Amino acid sequence: MEELVGLREGSSGKPVTLQELWGPCPRIRRGIRGGLEWLKERLFRAREDWYFLVALGVLMALISYAMNFAIGRVVRAHKWLYREVGDGHLLRYLSWTVYPVALLSFSSGFSQSITPFSGGSGLPELKTMLSGVVLENYLDIKNFGAKVVGLSCTLATGSTIFLGKVGPFVHLSVMISAYLGRVRAKAVGDTESKAKEVEMLSAAAAVGVATVFAAPFSGVLFSIEVMSSHFSVWNYWRGFFAATCGAFMFRLLAVFNSEQETITSIYKTRFRVDVPFDLPEIFFFVALGFICGILSCVYLFCQRNFLRFIKTNRYTSKLLATSKPSYAALVALVLASVTYPPGVGRFMASRLSMAEHLHSLFDNNSWALMTRNASPPWPAEPDPQNLWFEWYHPQFTIFGTLAFFLIMKFWMLILATTIPMPAGYFMPIFIIGAAIGRLLGEALSVAFPEGIVAGGEVYPIMPGGYALAGAAAFSGAVTHTISTALLAFELTGQIVHALPVLMAVLAANVISQNLQPSFYDGTIMAKKLPYLPWIRGRQIGSYPVTVEHFMNSNLTTLAKDMPLEEVVKVVTSTDVSQYPLVETRESQTLVGIVERTHLVQALQTQPASWAPGQERFLQDILAGGCPTQPVTLQLSPETSLYQAHRLFELLTLQALFVTSRGRAVGSVSWVELKKAISTLINPPAPK
Repeated sequence: MEELVGLREGSSGKPVTLQELWGPCPRIRRGIRGGLEWLKERLFRAREDWYFLVALGVLMALISYAMNFAIGRVVRAHKWLYREVGDGHLLRYLSWTVYPVALLSFSSGFSQSITPFSGGSGLPELKTMLSGVVLENYLDIKNFGAKVVGLSCTLATGSTIFLGKVGPFVHLSVMISAYLGRVRAKAVGDTESKAKEVEMLSAAAAVGVATVFAAPFSGVLFSIEVMSSHFSVWNYWRGFFAATCGAFMFRLLAVFNSEQETITSIYKTRFRVDVPFDLPEIFFFVALGFICGILSCVYLFCQRNFLRFIKTNRYTSKLLATSKPSYAALVALVLASVTYPPGVGRFMASRLSMAEHLHSLFDNNSWALMTRNASPPWPAEPDPQNLWFEWYHPQFTIFGTLAFFLIMKFWMLILATTIPMPAGYFMPIFIIGAAIGRLLGEALSVAFPEGIVAGGEVYPIMPGGYALAGAAAFSGAVTHTISTALLAFELTGQIVHALPVLMAVLAANVISQNLQPSFYDGTIMAKKLPYLPWIRGRQIGSYPVTVEHFMNSNLTTLAKDMPLEEVVKVVTSTDVSQYPLVETRESQTLVGIVERTHLVQALQTQPASWAPGQERFLQDILAGGCPTQPVTLQLSPETSLYQAHRLFELLTLQALFVTSRGRAVGSVSWVELKKAISTLINPPAPK
């Protein structure tokens, strides 16, 4: 049935179809059709990624800003409710606790009901995917809505639950990238390339970080350090281009909405530029790095083991299996009760948001010196011009509140990471590190109230500089990254502390990388996701260990001269996805690979031209059209463990066959590699 589009001019009401309307204009129709074809060719050209990356960056910036806008309104509504209920402690307590309990219960229940992949940060799963592991439906677009709604509810609880958005937003960005890739493949009519998908996913991870902090440089470097064991320089420009587009759009939206006068950093600081620190202070910055490294190891050890305890404990595992919203509500009630401002929350600045925490901790004035001869009152509401008042208590002092904040947030964050809901964990770690640095900076300002004298000049201590170094060092130690130093500079817009901050980050990583796996690697191990552990050949002697020491020698091969009856027995008695194809049963010369699915289809559809009762062999099936794959890469029994591990990491392999002079003698997969590495690291006790 033709679509009616209007009436002919001057007619008596006869409808006109689209074909009749454009029929007399063949030249215009050809021009429009040619223009659309040209636009399609330009947008979806195989080697042109500019449009794709711009669309990815702009989309993620819009989503990030829209989420921040909506979350800000919800948080302000919570503060208004808490302020307007009156002075009764019961009503104020209920208004403070019921809000996050309801939001977290809905976040966990809604996201988990749609897909179980929406929980957590998503970075450990993405890291395993970029290493070559296939996680079915993890990047499906239906997960996007669940992650956005769940993450918005989580962040709307404010600093009560103390969680961030970096990890989930990287997951969202990667999902959008995968979806746009599928759209482009359909438009071009081409099959999706695995290498192309990995390139775009790497760029999308950088966009996720950049559109949260408006930090394109550190976004690219942080995503590379966290997600990849090896990185191709060819993908470098994609990450920077997409991240720059996203960060620029994200800050431009703030200007359009009159939140900023121009494009500036998110957490502006006012550190002294002429002499921000003196040379003797380098020692204290390095010491701060070592302190952050030690504390990060304690945190990583406790977090990983507590997560395992929750999963194995009889009561908590049953509650998580039967009613995840109930577990989320229970944890939210505990955390909200602890942060109740008239109670314990008074001693940990619980009325401040996470952004206000950073703004106050980066203050370049010494709170300890300012309160030495004065006792500022605790205001009824946080004063935007004097946020540091929230950190002061006349009996507890500045040192007491900072230390109490660290102790409480330490275990509260570990408990919050066990809730099955979309949430990020980088921002809380960053704030805890800032508090560690602030505590040391305040102590130094009291120890040297007039400043450090060097060369006849007196330079006062700036605790905000130590807070900046502590934030970068602790977060870098927990995640095993160096780019957090650059992230601190991009967040604050000042680079005057570049050298001491970088030295603190390096010192912290020296401790953490030698004692504990990173936060994301520990989560991979706790969730039992497939992964390849790091190997340091010079330390554990992996060169003398060769493939023949740990390969799987029980290899099931299919020979071309094998009767079909034996082929059927092999296929029905094994469940491997592919079989090594050898020339003959006697020579065992590896010539190719046969996929199990293709072989089963070929066995089920035997040609009708075959005479009944005549013995057939596998080569007859292969000649009939059963596809085989060439063996482009194989290992030798003399290949070292270190070399095999490098090949698996660089090429994201899952398994390789081992040949000796062309003869198939075994196979190596992730299972054998992990077992060999663990045996070297933790050798069995001698009998």
